[in-house]
Amino acid sequence: MKPSNNELSFSAALFTVFLCIIFGANYVAVKIGLAGMGVFTSAALRFTIAASAIALWAKLTGRSFLLKKGQAHQISILTIIFTVQLSLFYFGISRTSATHATLISNFLPFFILFLAHFFIPGDRITLRKTAGILLGFSGIVLIFLEKEQGASEFKTGDIIILTVSFIWACNTVYVKRIINDFHSFHLVLYPIIFSVPFLFIEAFLWDEKMLFNLNFMILASLFYQSIVTASFGFVAWNNLLKNYGATALHSFIFIIPISGVFFGGLLLYEPITYQIISALILIASGILVVQLKPAVTPVFPLGRGL
Repeated sequence: MKPSNNELSFSAALFTVFLCIIFGANYVAVKIGLAGMGVFTSAALRFTIAASAIALWAKLTGRSFLLKKGQAHQISILTIIFTVQLSLFYFGISRTSATHATLISNFLPFFILFLAHFFIPGDRITLRKTAGILLGFSGIVLIFLEKEQGASEFKTGDIIILTVSFIWACNTVYVKRIINDFHSFHLVLYPIIFSVPFLFIEAFLWDEKMLFNLNFMILASLFYQSIVTASFGFVAWNNLLKNYGATALHSFIFIIPISGVFFGGLLLYEPITYQIISALILIASGILVVQLKPAVTPVFPLGRGL
C-alpha cells in the first residue's frame, strides 16, 4: 500500500508540537532517573513498563494483536534496528555530554530528508523543506554554542550518537514504507517486547549498579519515560507518521532540544539565555517555512521512490 504523505493540518501540527515538547522533557526525566538507576537498567525498566501499558490499552480497547502473513519478518527487522539503536544511544550518551547528544541527534531530519527522497514516494526534497530545516538547525547551533563555550572538544560518544541518528532515520523511513499495513501500536509494542530481554542482559553485564537510590523523583521520572513518552508518545507519533510526510513531520524535531532546555531550566535550574530565545525564534521560523504550501519544485530530480 502506498504511504500517505499529506501536509500536516493545523491541528496535526499543534499535536506534533505537543509531542515534541513532551519528548524534549524526557531528556530531563532520564537525567533525573539516572541518579537512582544504571543506564541500561533504566532503559530496560522503562520499556518493560511501556510494553505492559500499551498491551493493556490495546486489550481494553479491543484492538487485535494478530499479525498478518509476512509481518513477523518486518517486526523482526524493526526489533533488530530498535535494539541496536537504543543500546548504542545509551552507550553513546554515557560517553559524551547531554548537550552534544541533543545537538547531534538533531541531524535526524537531514538524514530523513535525504532517505525519504529515494525511498518514500511523494516525500521529495524541496527548496522549502531544505530552507526550513536549515533555519531550525541554525537554532540548534546557537544552543550548542551557548551550552558548550570553552568545552567543545570532540568526545568519543559523539560519533556513536551520530550513528544512532542515522539508524533512527533508517528506522523511520522503513516504518513509513510499511506502516499502512499495520496497526500503529504493533510497530511500537512488538519491537519493545522483543528488545527488553537484551536490555536486561546489557544491564546485568555493564551497569555497575542496577538500582541504588530509588525515591519519589526517580520513580516519577520512570513513570514519565514509560507511560507519557514510550507508550502514549510513541504510538501517537506512529499514528501521525502513518498519515503525513516523514520529512515534514520530523522538521518539528527541532522543538525537542528547546523543550529539554526549557524544562531543564524549570526543574533543574539551568539558565535560559538570550541565545536560547534566539534559537527558539529560528526554529519556529524553520517550521513555518516547512509548513507553508506554495507550489515547489524538487531541488534535484534524483529519481522516483522505490
